[in-house]
Amino acid sequence: MAEYKAIHGFTVQNRTTDPLATGAAGATWASSGNMNDARSGLAGGGPQTAAIAFAGTTDPPESNSAETYNGTSWTEIANINTARTFVGSSTNGSQTAALCIFGSPQSGNTEIWNGTAWTEVNDGNTGRQELGGAGTSTAALAIGGNGNKAVVESWNGTSWTEIADLNTGRHGLSGTGTQTEALAVGGHPPAKNETESWNGTTWTEVNNLNTGRGFGALSGSYVLALLGGGTTGTVTVNTESWDGTSWTEQNNLATARSHVGGAGGTSGGNTSNLAFGGRPPSSGTAATEEWTAAGPTDSIQNIGQVFYRSDTGDMKVTLNVLGTGAWSTGGNLNAGRSGLGGAGIQTAALAFAGIDGGANSKANELYNGSSWTEVGDLNTARYILGGTGTSTAALACGGVGGLALTEKWDGSSWTESGDLNTSRNAHGSAGTTTAGIAFAGNAPGGNTVNAETFDGSSWTEVANINSARDNVSDAGIQTAALLIGGTTPPGDTVKNLVEQWNGTAWTEIADLNTARRSLDAGGTTSNALAFGGAANGALTESWNGTAWTELADLATARGALGGGSQGSSNSLNIAFGGDPDVVSTEEWTVPLATVSFDID
Repeated sequence: MAEYKAIHGFTVQNRTTDPLATGAAGATWASSGNMNDARSGLAGGGPQTAAIAFAGTTDPPESNSAETYNGTSWTEIANINTARTFVGSSTNGSQTAALCIFGSPQSGNTEIWNGTAWTEVNDGNTGRQELGGAGTSTAALAIGGNGNKAVVESWNGTSWTEIADLNTGRHGLSGTGTQTEALAVGGHPPAKNETESWNGTTWTEVNNLNTGRGFGALSGSYVLALLGGGTTGTVTVNTESWDGTSWTEQNNLATARSHVGGAGGTSGGNTSNLAFGGRPPSSGTAATEEWTAAGPTDSIQNIGQVFYRSDTGDMKVTLNVLGTGAWSTGGNLNAGRSGLGGAGIQTAALAFAGIDGGANSKANELYNGSSWTEVGDLNTARYILGGTGTSTAALACGGVGGLALTEKWDGSSWTESGDLNTSRNAHGSAGTTTAGIAFAGNAPGGNTVNAETFDGSSWTEVANINSARDNVSDAGIQTAALLIGGTTPPGDTVKNLVEQWNGTAWTEIADLNTARRSLDAGGTTSNALAFGGAANGALTESWNGTAWTELADLATARGALGGGSQGSSNSLNIAFGGDPDVVSTEEWTVPLATVSFDID
């Protein structure tokens, strides 16, 4: 008989504490050696065990102090030439090659460290303080600054050159990364939650911080970063990690502080970082804290891992547990509309067509997880159409004003493709631009049972649905889809009927708890979410492959709304627009946690 270790890859352990999770999820702050000079408004860089810190203020005056850290203690090194505070730094620098950027008293003064001495080099074009920095001593960025500046300058080892501005001007922001791949995070005034990503050419707004703030300690890379402390108007211990897509709240700092220095280098990502100095409510601090992810000696969590707690006498197992889902507010559409189409996911969605102020619309907007941007319009204005796909490859088919027309989105423009065989509106659609399906709806002769699949250029009729209806919703892919709710004649009776498509035939399955029409849905045939709808426009129901369960309502009741068609489960989705000309967006999230349970 196989042993447990052979099956699962680990043995039953004897422990006195629960195991920690991998990566940032299991990381914690721990106090380390104090700096020699307590101060705030300082900056630095380098990896966690070989960092450098310089400048700042001792309330007052401005400081010219510089120190290096060896993973345990700080050592004073040669002072910078010009005492100052609120400086930027080459966050990816080292103990032998660093850059001190600008600062207060306000100037463009720049100094470079070679491991032995600081040398003044060419000034920046725009003198400023309270700015962010990134890069190395020979390839750096100076980002934003006081006066809510959006200006950004690039350093080539000899001189500064102005490059593309931030989208949002601000001061007190934090920067990290390299000259060609950087993040600009937070700032003032007031406490900002904006995050922007730099690709060497342009700044792009990405998902916001959970807690807006300025003057925090940011370190890592543009895909893996950590922000600790800062001020929201009140000095905070809050810590968040960045995974390249979104920010997640983590374990707090031990000491609340703002105007704090950070280090970790791009190699440290969000699992090996440093916070030093800063300003508690009354004065500067010398405190240093290290952020370190769980290691082998911490018995990193594995799902299904069994261990014995010898201190309590309990046998335990680690499992994934879903929390309680809820809707939260996202960014408003630029144009409120109903009967619109949708595609994509919660952090990268499209909203297109619909009715705006009583007129058919061909507007198209792109969502980045926090805000909507107008992009290329459809060729034909229409409403209550079918929409599916992703934010870079979407399908729009049918609708009032274009009953048979199909258009494909390639990330920059819409192109007309093969028409539907059965003209329709208020129908369902699922899948991709090369493997799509459309079904049900209102056709010229009345409600239709017709279903069609799309191969990227043309539509082919497949097996009919069981119950003709319109104003339906949908979820899934071309070979595994759900048809949800809707209305049937006579009298447009509202239905709770649900049908499932397996690629060959439609089968009636468990009904919704509440009959409704003009709703939206997303997910798969085993994990779906249905929400909104006329008459019962705030209701949300979750599908687990067997039954529907009522969950938390939308904040804004709405029918004829749009949603992200590619939600991978009932744990994440997005709702936007709706009747009458709603502009608001809501995001559905179910938190996931790894926890330990007793084995009875």
